[in-house]
Amino acid sequence: MTTDQQQHDEATGEAPYPSSPYSWYVVGILTVAFISSFIDRQILGLLVAPIRRDLGISDTGMSLLMGLSFALFYTVLGFPIGWLADRWSRRGIIGIAIAAWSVMTAAGGLAKSYGQLFLTRIGVGVGEAGLSPPAYSLIADYFPRDRLATAISVYSMGIYIGAGLANVVGGAVVGLVSGEAMWTVPLVGQVRPWQVVFFAIGTPGLLLALLTLTIKEPVRRGVPTARSAASIGTVFRYLNANRSTVFRHHGGLALIALANYGLAAWAPTFLVRTYDWPISRAGISLGSITAIVGPMGIVFGGWYADRLLAAGRTDAKLRVAAWAAVGLLVTDILFPLMPTATGALVLFVPLSFFAAAPFGVGAAAVQELLPNQMRAQGSALYLFALAAIGVGLGPTVVAVLTDYVFGADSALRYSLAIASSGAMLGAVALLWTGLGPYRASLVFRSKWQSPI
Repeated sequence: MTTDQQQHDEATGEAPYPSSPYSWYVVGILTVAFISSFIDRQILGLLVAPIRRDLGISDTGMSLLMGLSFALFYTVLGFPIGWLADRWSRRGIIGIAIAAWSVMTAAGGLAKSYGQLFLTRIGVGVGEAGLSPPAYSLIADYFPRDRLATAISVYSMGIYIGAGLANVVGGAVVGLVSGEAMWTVPLVGQVRPWQVVFFAIGTPGLLLALLTLTIKEPVRRGVPTARSAASIGTVFRYLNANRSTVFRHHGGLALIALANYGLAAWAPTFLVRTYDWPISRAGISLGSITAIVGPMGIVFGGWYADRLLAAGRTDAKLRVAAWAAVGLLVTDILFPLMPTATGALVLFVPLSFFAAAPFGVGAAAVQELLPNQMRAQGSALYLFALAAIGVGLGPTVVAVLTDYVFGADSALRYSLAIASSGAMLGAVALLWTGLGPYRASLVFRSKWQSPI
């Protein structure tokens, strides 16, 4: 704990922050949970070809499994879960959520039709809606403001480690099971190879749910009791008073998410269709880069934002996101247009770095902007924007361009370039014009409540 924070605690009479080793232990468990959620969420990107073949669907139908089915309830349930997390045990909510999405992922292995698989993916979205709103709130009560961006960035590494492992592990599993027409699973019977993948990645999450019992619920800082959580009306009035900041921050990050999710959903298939790669090689190559470079980008973003804040840049978190958006604009356009697979993979390295950098600082900015008693509910709105626009539309925008504008599977590379460039132009404009409103909102917050 910093000397300034110790002085603040003494002056305000607040309990000291938990010990640093235990605080990082909690972040570690939450990060593993986030990794698990993204493995379960992203695995479909490797299974496009076999699911399309066995269920007889188009790219657009597949995109609805990867996007809309998940986002349908993930976006809506974030609000009541955020409301509950501002009042009840955040640890308990997270444990139940992990168990729920793990069971629903494994249930995908039992699906025998498109409709059944769609319903299981809705279930995954329902479960995963219960992770990040309470997790962000927990972390903000474990770490002081000058270390918050780094802590949330470490948690957010789960996005890229999970997405990377989904491709690496999924690619390896697909390679192992692709030689068999059907597999026999105990207690289940004969299933298709892609169904085995769902069993393999879903069941371990139940053990992780038990591990959350080792997390202690921290003191809620800035409020006397959990009953002091803000009402929905109070949260709405606060956000409306800062609507310019909220629109630019949430909108800019959501457009980056649209580009990222569209790319994550279709990049393995892009390598298969454009360069004639086997799906296992595509998954392992992309997944390795994502799992290594993505965490570097997101942790660097948090570390650099904390450095800028220490140097007096109060808009540091949003500023880092804005710079990352510029780098992502360039790499997103060029990646799918490279003439060789080697060139595309080389460019995928900086792309992965820039794609990751905004999301630790983006989430930390929400915690910085909001008083404690409305953090989880405010986080739910932020996650709603990311999921509705990013997860819900990202994969489908690319698929619709391929199916209905170009009308050819081979045109996937152009669909990726168009969807990404359009989204990133909007993100760059929103984030850079949001710096002034962001600084004003920090002043507004300091008048509303003492700083965290």
